[in-house]
Amino acid sequence: MRPWSLVNAIYQIYPRSFMDTMSDGIGDLRGIIDKLDYLKGGQKSLGADAIWLSPFYPSPMADFGYDVSDYCNVHPMFGTLDDFRELLQAAHARSINVMIDFVPNHTSHEHQWFVESRFSKESPRRDYYIWKDPKPDGSPPNNWLSIFGGSAWEFDETSGQYYLHSFLKEQPDLNWGNPEVRHEMANVLRFWFDMGVDGVRADAVRWIAKDPDFRDDLINPAYVEGGDPYGKLLHANSKYGRDLFRYLKELTDVVSQYPNRIMIFEDYPDMIYSTRDQYLGFYNVNPKVSMPFNFEGMWAPWGAQSFGKFVSEFQSMLLPEHVPVYCFGNHDQKRLASRFGKEQARVVAVLQLTLPGLPVIYYGDEIGMEDGIILPESVHDPVELKTPGIGLGRDPERTPMQWSAEKHAGFTTGSPWLPIHANFTATNVTTEFDDEDSILSLYRGLLALRDEYPVFASGHYKELAEGNPDVLVYERSDATTKFFVALNFSDVMSRVILPYGGEVIISSHPVRKPAITLFGEMSLRPFEAVVVRAQVSGGIMSGRSSQSLDDQLQHTGIFRG
Repeated sequence: MRPWSLVNAIYQIYPRSFMDTMSDGIGDLRGIIDKLDYLKGGQKSLGADAIWLSPFYPSPMADFGYDVSDYCNVHPMFGTLDDFRELLQAAHARSINVMIDFVPNHTSHEHQWFVESRFSKESPRRDYYIWKDPKPDGSPPNNWLSIFGGSAWEFDETSGQYYLHSFLKEQPDLNWGNPEVRHEMANVLRFWFDMGVDGVRADAVRWIAKDPDFRDDLINPAYVEGGDPYGKLLHANSKYGRDLFRYLKELTDVVSQYPNRIMIFEDYPDMIYSTRDQYLGFYNVNPKVSMPFNFEGMWAPWGAQSFGKFVSEFQSMLLPEHVPVYCFGNHDQKRLASRFGKEQARVVAVLQLTLPGLPVIYYGDEIGMEDGIILPESVHDPVELKTPGIGLGRDPERTPMQWSAEKHAGFTTGSPWLPIHANFTATNVTTEFDDEDSILSLYRGLLALRDEYPVFASGHYKELAEGNPDVLVYERSDATTKFFVALNFSDVMSRVILPYGGEVIISSHPVRKPAITLFGEMSLRPFEAVVVRAQVSGGIMSGRSSQSLDDQLQHTGIFRG
């Protein structure tokens, strides 16, 4: 396995949609094995050092694998446990780390634990889940909501009690206040780490701890009718309980028992708590092996000042031992090219892959895939089925990977589980593979840059003042190296003056790098982003200033020990 401190990026794979080898229209583990050379090790491969697999566990698929019925096995539609072992071995042979999803908050209602828990109040597993008596009028114990719509409580006729489900009723919440549950989940981690898995992404962790008194959530005064119904309440009691970080610390203690393993926490910004408190709370769990995602780029308004502000504020709050994990797209959010635009997606690629830490790339973003068009009869996502027509469905960003211009984009010889985007004949791996100006070539170059220069993962970050409000410029530097990154967020030509001259080594359109003068002056085309290697002679930068490199360094970045 590759040391995580040297990993250039994590590539997220949604197994259902990556590559189908069984001709059933659903991606599988052998499909991932077949495409590993595309990711790393093959001729002109993408060059990603790690992969993260969304759930492939046995599941009734009420929420497409996030309703787990067996934490230590593989769903037959994806293959077998031996297939996973082969995938792990094949990935490690290519120096690719493998991260898997870990779903600690809830199981499937078909999990044996819940089957036993539901059997009777006297079941030894009863306390594995959260059961409460109704109010005197028979209504649910409190007003908590399911993120998928409606009450978070489901009445069980047999026992006369309600059980809690923060998501679907088919996903009952585990009772993390029960030490036996925590012991079971620690053993799940040990099972996969003993097999050789390199890391876990911990799903929906903010829900594992609740208010021990189960008090009502408060009404959200800012809620606008017609929006996501979950937003009607302020969820201060149904999640982020006082024991959250203690529970997470117990999990990371398991991670720490294995060399070169990490855990990344899924946590979205929450209006109940300050962003700073949230981030630092998760970072302080166990910074040697764990860290939270930063998802802020998914909702930042498009613009140089908006993106510059969120990055600078985030970087400034972190300590040297904290590893940033910038994630601009995933299986729950609109694709980059659909959210921002195809040219703008190139700008985001340059931004993400020149920021500190451990970036996460969502499959297909490297070829500019867009959200699919999902007609009502093709909807699979339970979010859309329960709350249709308000744009919460996640099927569009989960459509199959576009490998070629062949039928079904080369994803399957069967009928794909979700419709292929109509643009697959032009937007696909085969078409872009040898096109030096494709977005695939851009991603390939950026990942190679992170491989060659450790400064991009662990060096200093400093935003530079720029007279043009549509241009974001920042510096990445360490004791021997300095780079400038300039991003034009506007649809017009923009002039930039960098502190020093240098060489443009990456452009968002790789075949048309802009010219730069000895004094660092350049003009960026609309939605153009560049990486400039500053020229150094005898420790002095060429250009406007003769100030030494060491004097220029600003200690606001992140180091990995």
